[in-house]
Amino acid sequence: MTWAKELEELRAREALAEQMGGADKVARQHGRGKMDARARLAALCDEGSFREIGKIAGSAKYDANRDLAHVTPAPFLFGKALINGRPVVATADDFTIRGGAADAGIARKMVQAERMAHELKLPIIRMIDGTGGGGSVKTLEQIGATYIPAVPGWGDVVTNLDTVPVVALALGPTAGLGAARTVASHYSIMVKGLSQIFAAGPAVVDGLGDAYKGDAASHEEAKERLGGSEIHTRNGVVDDEVASEAEAFARARHFLSFMPEYVGQPARRSLCTDPVHRKEEALLSLVPRDPKQVYSMRRCMEMVFDSGTVFEIGKHWGRAAITALARLDGWPVCVIASDPSYLGGSWEAKTSEKVERFVKLADQFRLPIVHLVDNPGFMIGREAEMAGTIRYGVNAMNVIYRATVPLASIVLRRAYGIAGSAMSNAERYQYRYCWPSGDWGSLPIAGGLEVAYKSELEAADDPAALLGEIRERLAKVTSPFRSAERFNVEDIIDPRDTRPLLCEFAGLAWRKLESER
Repeated sequence: MTWAKELEELRAREALAEQMGGADKVARQHGRGKMDARARLAALCDEGSFREIGKIAGSAKYDANRDLAHVTPAPFLFGKALINGRPVVATADDFTIRGGAADAGIARKMVQAERMAHELKLPIIRMIDGTGGGGSVKTLEQIGATYIPAVPGWGDVVTNLDTVPVVALALGPTAGLGAARTVASHYSIMVKGLSQIFAAGPAVVDGLGDAYKGDAASHEEAKERLGGSEIHTRNGVVDDEVASEAEAFARARHFLSFMPEYVGQPARRSLCTDPVHRKEEALLSLVPRDPKQVYSMRRCMEMVFDSGTVFEIGKHWGRAAITALARLDGWPVCVIASDPSYLGGSWEAKTSEKVERFVKLADQFRLPIVHLVDNPGFMIGREAEMAGTIRYGVNAMNVIYRATVPLASIVLRRAYGIAGSAMSNAERYQYRYCWPSGDWGSLPIAGGLEVAYKSELEAADDPAALLGEIRERLAKVTSPFRSAERFNVEDIIDPRDTRPLLCEFAGLAWRKLESER
């Protein structure tokens, strides 16, 4: 006596699961330019490494003899896999089944996936395509009553945010719970033209009346205008926008390569073939002498960090600061860098929000921070005040002061006012270097001369000449070497020494972090 008959039924049920929503719906998914859920899992994970859990769960129908006639699989797949050779929980919504909405067994499957991540200390990747929630207007009629909404297992989602890296890929229209699952992550991606995120989709929005509607000519256009990637990667809801699903998978894998598998585990050093003592001549002329002239901070980053390792996050929002992961002598670090090409590098509300979130990520996963500084201050003016810039700026400053990971700052040019003091924690040891192009103070001298010397200028026979003399005097006072004399800055360095010194910092920082284990 064997169990061959039962195994035959198991194989039959597995075969039904692999059909997903059926050939027609799978073809429709492909016709939209989208991969199906199983293809996505195969593309994201190391080849052959995905082991599915709960494959045969779904909604079954039985014939008159109570034998299985058909199974509609649950529209949520998950399992254990490898990414870059390291274990993860990989999940994917199946849009071919009820548009990725809940079906039989889906609530528990999703809960178990989230729970598996934090209980076994595994990063989790969500590939989201649909609502991922449970219920519709028709569902209410079937139930015969309404209910106060609750999300089963959301506590596990929150726990994961505190314990393991969470990556979310929006790979289609995502509304309601699907949108929430995208945002509840440490790193999120949308595919341009393919992904949309909404609290509620166009059909629901239109049903609320003209005040909510847009003027889109088609349903597809309405989805893009309501929640396309050009909206949500500019307002900070989602981190990054890519051109294809393949690029989304590659970026997810790249992000995870910098991360530990769980909070408390050190991130991994990679083999570095870029010489630690490499000195780039171009750094010497990077910062122009004209204080109003901009330069490329991204070019600086390419010259300073290990070649080819800079991984920028959130490029399209909060643009006065560049946030990126990178490596120094193979050690992973988080990078914050001023971008003088946007608002002169002044932090507005969104930039401060972006920096706050990024520093929290660095501190949570114990990655040292490198801050490349050229900040003329928090943004000023009526619009800045209307946006609550000072509150967001102080929040960013507070999180930098709360951070306990090592931080090194390089002052390339400006550091003014409260924003200038937010570049590092002045109450800890300052691992800081300044370039000879440094220009700092409580406020920009150039903007305050006429106010500070108003009475003298008004009384002068030649105000313009007097103003020139004052500028010449103060130019000597504001020399960075005067600050160094008083040890108000620790060291002024040759810009070409920046990489060797930061590699030294990375080694010392990781020595400290590894001692925490």
